[in-house]
Amino acid sequence: MHIVDRRLNPGGKNLSNRQRFMRRAKEQIRKAVHESSAGKGIKDADEGGEIVLPARGVHEPSFHRSPTGGVRDHLLPGNKEYIVGDTIPRPQGGGGGSGSEGSPDGEGEDDFRFALSRDEFVDMFLEDLELPDLAKRKVASAEAVTWHRAGYSVSGSPANLALMRTVRNSLSRRIALRRPKVDELEALRAEIAALEGDVAAESRKRALEEELTRKLRRVSLIPYIDPLDVRYKRFDSTPRPVAQAVMFCLMDVSGSMTEHMKDLAKRFYILLYIFLKRRYKNVEVVFIRHTHVASEVDEDTFFHSPETGGTVVSTALEEMQRVVGERYPADNWNIYAAQASDGDNTASDNDRTAHLLTQAILPQCQYYAYLEVGRDVEHFPPGFIRRDSDLWQTYAALVKAGAPMAMRKVGHRRDIYPVFRELFSKKTGAEAVTA
Repeated sequence: MHIVDRRLNPGGKNLSNRQRFMRRAKEQIRKAVHESSAGKGIKDADEGGEIVLPARGVHEPSFHRSPTGGVRDHLLPGNKEYIVGDTIPRPQGGGGGSGSEGSPDGEGEDDFRFALSRDEFVDMFLEDLELPDLAKRKVASAEAVTWHRAGYSVSGSPANLALMRTVRNSLSRRIALRRPKVDELEALRAEIAALEGDVAAESRKRALEEELTRKLRRVSLIPYIDPLDVRYKRFDSTPRPVAQAVMFCLMDVSGSMTEHMKDLAKRFYILLYIFLKRRYKNVEVVFIRHTHVASEVDEDTFFHSPETGGTVVSTALEEMQRVVGERYPADNWNIYAAQASDGDNTASDNDRTAHLLTQAILPQCQYYAYLEVGRDVEHFPPGFIRRDSDLWQTYAALVKAGAPMAMRKVGHRRDIYPVFRELFSKKTGAEAVTA
């Protein structure tokens, strides 16, 4: 059965009902948002759209009888078989359900589809998160402008009418053109009325009447408010500093990086990109992949290229340094970097990597996050103590020395969001991000 509501409700009437539903089904919606974003590209991940909710997972409010107190009579609609006092037989098979038995006619309950706007989609992603050090600004020739008073103009919107300036211009013009005042006209009329019936003053009366006619004609020719008097408040626009950011995605794509590891990295990058788009007007993404060599690539190549090789992490940092120097000066851009790796690195390259980070990369970055991805299931013999990777040990020494970077490990999809929240949760006081 399908019910179509064709009532002519005024626009926006259902907004409160929509918000109420989203509050009730918040957990299911948030889970659906996270699942739907996994199949999207990084730059498309913050778009709204339909999400699927399990129909039985949405709990709607309902009215029911009080289980305590008194005897109540009630009417069951559609009853044509029983009267008061009859005993209703127990349903066959016990309780009120059929257990896990399937439906004989194939009928079932479809999932519930719910459309989210872009803002609603992102809000579910980014509750209670923030980015540190939003300090750098650039005066951009973009849409963002501020408006300030810049005198008056002879044209404009009625809402910007400068009433006092208009009246002052009118008064100046009337004085300059000697427009008769109301008091002068009233005095002439009073004097003419006083001379009514006085034959000796007939000539004086005619002269006064001529004077009154002349002044009235002058009043009609010189209006109280003339279009020349009207002035409007003028506003000029000036560029406003617009925050802009670039996000560097660095990933090891050597042979040890499995598809599962790349998927973990992608989910983390998606979260970071959506987060930056929420906080900045302009966000650019740079993808850098590396084996024993590094190169800037597009997103599809970044995640799906089959090319493989050895592992030299410093090549990715050198490539990032080159791109920053050519396109993203640190004075104008908020630079963020997220590196994903399984922790492998050539032993002879660790010192070079540490030097590049401390001397070239970290001084230019607002935030640098290192995500070490592992296999979904890793089994070790009893008593085995897993040794930290070479890259983890190198970065941990930098963090211990005070380097402004964050480090986390993930091995399963469910760990991505909690780790992201740890890296970007709101900090209070002098609290700093530590490993």
